[in-house]
This record gives sequence, structure tokens and C-alpha cells, in this order.
Amino acid sequence: MTPDSHEAAVLAQLIHFTPRGDERGSLVALEDCEVGFPIRRVYHIFHTAPGVTRGLHAHRDLRQVAVAVTGSCTFLLDNGRTRETVRLDDPTVGLVIQSMIWREMSDFSPDCVLLVLASHNYDESDYIRDYDQFRREVSALA
Repeated sequence: MTPDSHEAAVLAQLIHFTPRGDERGSLVALEDCEVGFPIRRVYHIFHTAPGVTRGLHAHRDLRQVAVAVTGSCTFLLDNGRTRETVRLDDPTVGLVIQSMIWREMSDFSPDCVLLVLASHNYDESDYIRDYDQFRREVSALA
């Protein structure tokens, strides 16, 4: 995690999950109590083409936890005032993304599988897909 400023450090909250296993391999179980909200939706992103940036949006209410279960990718988080970059490359670490945080994902390794746990079901009206609109809504909340 490389924050751009001291204030930015509050953007990236990392959760460290406890791996369990034996000589056969490892397992990480993700439960509501560990991620901080009831999990309503789970999806994963994979086979992302080289050079592609994904995300490019914020959510008004939705909270998420992202885990690179294999491979790696980089998140740019932005609260309208500060930005922070976080590299996910450990399947035992989850990145908590609160509501009203702009996110961009890039630098996907060819084998990256990004698992996302979400606090709500899909709702297009919760998305802010225009950065200028995001900035206006963040300013209105201040």
C-alpha cells in the first residue's frame, strides 16, 4: 500500500484472513463477521486483457471487499480529496472499499482472479460512472 498523503491512509482498509490447511493445501473462509457486512452478492473478475482498466466508478451505498485469489492487480482509490494506490497480490488479504469511493483497477496479472464480496445486490442506480458527477456528489456530502 502506498498512500499519496497521510489522510489517504484511511482509504485502504485491509483485512487479513486466517488461512487454514494442512499438507493437502490451504483454505480461507470468508464470513459476514470478517468482512463487516452481510454478503448479498459475490462475483469474480478474470481473463482481463493486458492494459485494461476496470471499475471507473463509485457506489453511493454499496460496500465491497476485494480479494485477489490468484495473481495480482492494482487499485486506485479516490475519496474526492485524496488518492491511494493499493496492490492486491495475497489471497489472504481483502481490500475493504466503502461507499462513495471512486475505484479503478489496473495492472492485472495474466492469471488474476479478483473475488468481490458486496453488501447489496446489483443496482444500477447505486453506481456513479462519471468522475465529475462523483466529485459533485462528494462535495454535496461535505
